[in-house]
Amino acid sequence: MLAALAIRDIVLIDKLDIAFSDGLTALTGETGAGKSILLDALALALGGRGDAGLVRNGTSQGQVTAVFDPPIGHPARQILTENEIEADGDVILRRVQNADGRSRAFVNDQPVGVAMMRRIGASLVEIHGQHDDRALVDASAHRSLLDAFGGLEADAGKVAAIHEAVREAASRLKKHQARIEEARREADFLRTSVEELTELAPQPGEETELAERRQAMMQAEKIAGDINDAYETISGQASPVPELSGVLRRLERKIPEAPGALEGVVDALGRAIDSLEDARAGLEAAIAASEFDPRIQEQTEERLFALRGAARKFRVPVEGLAALSEQMAADLADLDAGEEKLAGLEAELTDARKAYAKAAADLSAKRKKTAKALEAAVDKELPALKLERAHFSVSIETDEGSESPDGFDTIEFWVQTNPGTRPGPMVKVASGGELARFLLALKVSLADKGSAPTLIFDEIDTGVGGAVAEAIGVRLRRLAERVQVVTVTHAPQVAARANAHLLVSKASLGKDAVATRLDTLGEAERQEEIARMLSGSTVTDEARAAAGKLLIHP
Repeated sequence: MLAALAIRDIVLIDKLDIAFSDGLTALTGETGAGKSILLDALALALGGRGDAGLVRNGTSQGQVTAVFDPPIGHPARQILTENEIEADGDVILRRVQNADGRSRAFVNDQPVGVAMMRRIGASLVEIHGQHDDRALVDASAHRSLLDAFGGLEADAGKVAAIHEAVREAASRLKKHQARIEEARREADFLRTSVEELTELAPQPGEETELAERRQAMMQAEKIAGDINDAYETISGQASPVPELSGVLRRLERKIPEAPGALEGVVDALGRAIDSLEDARAGLEAAIAASEFDPRIQEQTEERLFALRGAARKFRVPVEGLAALSEQMAADLADLDAGEEKLAGLEAELTDARKAYAKAAADLSAKRKKTAKALEAAVDKELPALKLERAHFSVSIETDEGSESPDGFDTIEFWVQTNPGTRPGPMVKVASGGELARFLLALKVSLADKGSAPTLIFDEIDTGVGGAVAEAIGVRLRRLAERVQVVTVTHAPQVAARANAHLLVSKASLGKDAVATRLDTLGEAERQEEIARMLSGSTVTDEARAAAGKLLIHP
C-alpha cells in the first residue's frame, strides 16, 4: 500500500508530508485548494509525464517521493529484482522535476528510466476518475481481469506455455526444412567434399605441428652441411692430423740429441693432436644427431600443402577444416535421413497445436462461464448507483483459427445504459459520471482480484445526488476491506464512510503567496468539515447535526 507521500515545491505546495493508512481515506477541501495537485504530484512519482509547469514559481526544481510497502512476491519487487535493485524493504519512488523541463527518476535511491518507474508505479497504484479510462479501453487488461475474477490464471498460463511450445516446434520445423532444402541443392558438392575431407582427415592443431616439424627439418639440413664441411676439414684428405703426427714422431726421436729444447714443443703438438681428435669425435656425434630422413620431410611438406590447399578450396582456416568436415557430414546425414526427421518434427508440431487447441478451447469455455458470473455481480451493484436500467456485459469474440499466448478470445467490457439502446464498449457508450460508477461497480465486484494494492478515485461522485453518493460511499468502504482506497470527494456521504479523513486547504505565505496545506482530521474536525460540505460556506447547527448522523453510521 501507499505508506507516505512527500512533496516539495510542486505548483502551490512548498512542503507537504502525508502519511497514509490502510482502508478508505477521504481527501476533501474547497474547490481550488489543491486536491488535484496532490494527484498530479503522485502521478509524477508513479512515472507520469514531467512538466516544467509543475515546479513552484521561484524555485529551480520540485520533488515528489512516494513510499510503498507491497507484500513479498508483489510484481513491483520482482521488477526490482530483475533490474538488480534492492527489493527487501520499502519501495521508494522519487521524481525530481527541474524548471527547465528535465526530470530524473529514482527507485530506492538508484537512478532509473521513467519507463521502469512507470511500470513499477502501474503495479502499485491505479488512479481512476471520470475521464481516466485507461483500465477500460485496454482489451488485454479486460481479459486478465476476467481471468482473475474466475481464478483462471493457471489455465491462462498453461495456454501461454503450450503456445510457446507450438512456436518453438514451428521454429524447429522451419529451420530443418530450410536446412534440408539447402542440402538438396548442394548434395553432389556435399558428397564429394565429405569424401575428400574424410580421406584428408584433418586434425585440430595439425597445421601448427607440421609447420614446426618442417621448419626444424629445414634448419637441421642447413646445419648438417656446415658440420660435414668441418668434419671433412679435420678428418678428410686435407686433414692436418697425419702430418702433425709425423712431425711429432720425428721430434720425439730428436729429444736425446737436444736435451731441454724440444720437450715443450713435443707436449704442445701432442695436445693439439688430441684436441683435433676430440673435435673429430664431437663432429661425428653432431652429424649423427642432425641426421633426418628426407622422405619424412617430403611427406611432412606434402601433408602441410594438402591441408592448406583444402583450406583455400573451402575458404576456411586450416583449423576450421575438421569442424567443416563434421558439419558437412551432418548436413549430408540430414539430407539422407531428412524425410524421416522432417516427418517427426511435423508430427511434433501437429501434437503441440492439438494440445493448444484443446487448452485454449477449455479456457474459452471457462471464460464464457466466468463472464456470466461477472456480469451478474456488476449488474447487482448498478441499481444503487442510479444505473438500474443499465446492463454490464462481457463481449467475447472467439477465433479458433488464431493462435496467441492469450488463447482464442478477444475480450472487452461493454455496457448498455438503457433498454433498447445498442450496447458497446464502456468508454464509448457511458458518459463521464456513468463511466466512473460503472468502474466502481466493476472494481467492487473484482475486489482485490487483478487489482493494484492501492486504488485512487478522483471525484467519481461528481454530479450525483445524496442516495447515489451514499451508495458510492458504501461501495468504496467495502472495496477498502480488500485494498487500500483513497478518494478525492465533494460528497459528505462518501467522506463519512472513510477510515481516515484528510483536509486540503490553502494557507497564506505572505502578501502575494499561498500554499496548499493538508491536515488529518479528528472526529470533531471531521464533523465540522462534513457539515461544511453539506451546507456550504456558512455551517449551521442543522448541518452539524446531519453530519453527526452520517458519522454515526459509517
